[in-house]
Amino acid sequence: MPDSHRGRPIIYRAEALTKVYGEGENAVHALRGVDFDIAEGEMLVLLGPSGSGKSTLLNILGGLDHASGGHAWFYDRDITRFDDDALTEYRRRSVGFVFQFYNLVASLTARENVSLITEISDDPMDPAEALALVGLEERLDHFPAQLSGGEQQRVAIARAIAKRPKVLLCDEPTGALDSYTGTRVLAALDQVNRELGTTTFVITHNAVIAGMADEVMLFGDGRITGHRHNATRVAPMELSW
Repeated sequence: MPDSHRGRPIIYRAEALTKVYGEGENAVHALRGVDFDIAEGEMLVLLGPSGSGKSTLLNILGGLDHASGGHAWFYDRDITRFDDDALTEYRRRSVGFVFQFYNLVASLTARENVSLITEISDDPMDPAEALALVGLEERLDHFPAQLSGGEQQRVAIARAIAKRPKVLLCDEPTGALDSYTGTRVLAALDQVNRELGTTTFVITHNAVIAGMADEVMLFGDGRITGHRHNATRVAPMELSW
C-alpha cells in the first residue's frame, strides 16, 4: 500500500473494512468492504443518505466502535487491532469530534467548555486562542444559552481542536442549522483545516458541501460508490442550499 498521496503522508487507509450489527437473518451490514486512503491535512467530505454507512465508518476511524472485519490504519498503526485501553488513548491524543448536537455544558461559559478538554491534554491551545480561531473572541464568557446555534457549534469545534488533534471527525455538523449559519460553521472548519493542517472529515447528506473538500467519497448501502478529487475548493461562504 502507498505511504504517500500527492506528496503527503497517508494518515488513514482502510482495506476490506466491514461492520455487521446483529446475526443471521437480522444482521445489518453497515459497511460492506470499504477501501480508501486519505492524505494528511486533507479536507474530506463523506456524502450519502442516512443509513449509507458514513457514521459507522467515522465511528470506527475515531475509535468509538470496532470493525467486524478488515483493517484500518492510522499512519502505521492498525486501529482495528487496538484493545479498549489503546482506543481510549488514541481518541484522547489524536482525534477531535464534532457532532450534529453541540453537547456543551450549560452551566459553563464558552471558555470553560473548551477548558474541559485543555485541562486533560498534553499540548493544548489556550481556550481563548481556539475560540478566536473560529471567530468567537468576543464570546469567551458567554454561556450556551446566550449563543446562537451556529455559535454553539463553533464552541464545539473550538473544544475539539483545542487539544491539537491530528484529525477532526465531524458528523453532520450543520444538520441542525440553516444555510447561513451552516456556512459560518463550515468556514470555521475550513479555517481549522487550512491554518492548523488538521485532517478533517465532514459527514453530510448535503451535496453542496462537497464543493469545499479536497476529496469527496460517495456512500451507498455500506459501500463507497464513487470518489472524486476537487482541483479547487469552493470557499464555504460561497456555498448555499
